[in-house]
Parts: sequence; C-alpha cells; structure tokens
Amino acid sequence: MYRSCEDILQTLKPHLYKHDLRQTISDEMVNIGERYYIKATATVTLMGDVIAESVGFARETEHRKGMDSSQITGSASSYARKYALNGLWLIDDTQDADTYEPKEKPKEKPKVSSDRFEKMEAAIAKGDYTAQKAVAQFSLTDKQKAELEVK
Repeated sequence: MYRSCEDILQTLKPHLYKHDLRQTISDEMVNIGERYYIKATATVTLMGDVIAESVGFARETEHRKGMDSSQITGSASSYARKYALNGLWLIDDTQDADTYEPKEKPKEKPKVSSDRFEKMEAAIAKGDYTAQKAVAQFSLTDKQKAELEVK
C-alpha cells in the first residue's frame, strides 16, 4: 500500500506522544557532480538526546511537465523525507512478491435502479438468483439490503 510522508507522520503522532519522543525532519540541498539532491534527515529525540536518525536522498529532475521549479523541489523533498522516515522506522515500502495486491483499484459496483431491484427480488423469490449474489455484484443501499434479507 502506498504511504506518503504525510501518512507516515500522521500515523506516528500518537506513538511519539505516548513515549514522549520528538521527531524532526530537515532538508538540505546537496550538490553531487552536476546534479542537485535533496538530503532529508529524520531525527528522533528523547529529552533532547538523539536516539535515532536516518537520511534519504532524492534528485531534482531538470524538467517536469506542468511543474515549476518550486514544485519540482517540493516533490523531491517529499520523496526524500518519505525515504528518510522509511529508514528511521523500518518501514518496508516494497511489494511482497508472495502476496497478491491488485495494482488497480477495484471497479465500483453498479447501482441498482428501482425497476432492476424489483426484477432482482422476483428472481430471488423464484430461486433463480440469491441475495448473496446481489450484494456481491451490485452497490445496494442499506434499505435494499434489508429488503432482500427479509424476503
């Protein structure tokens, strides 16, 4: 599952508070060769003492369609910060080859018109269709689900 820097920070807040930890993230522009990189440093402190630190790097692209230079830098900063946090908190950001995770969002189930719902009820009454199939195949309202379970 994709995690953004903001998702990670939001999830960590209650845990940091519970253990009286403070977390900071700082960015620094670093020139390596002919390219600039954002170096993000994520640090955790306890009562002012550094207890853990991790660094993440991201290179600014020279050009990115539809983005100005500040957006390019911001994007690189977010990426570097995310990977600094991944290193600091040992977050595995890779997909496990042994698990099945669909790359696309599942398609939304179609909604049922009142006419179609009546036909569905009739088919269920005849035994040609089941309420379980209806729920699996269609996006039913709570009222429609309740009506199917009653009959």
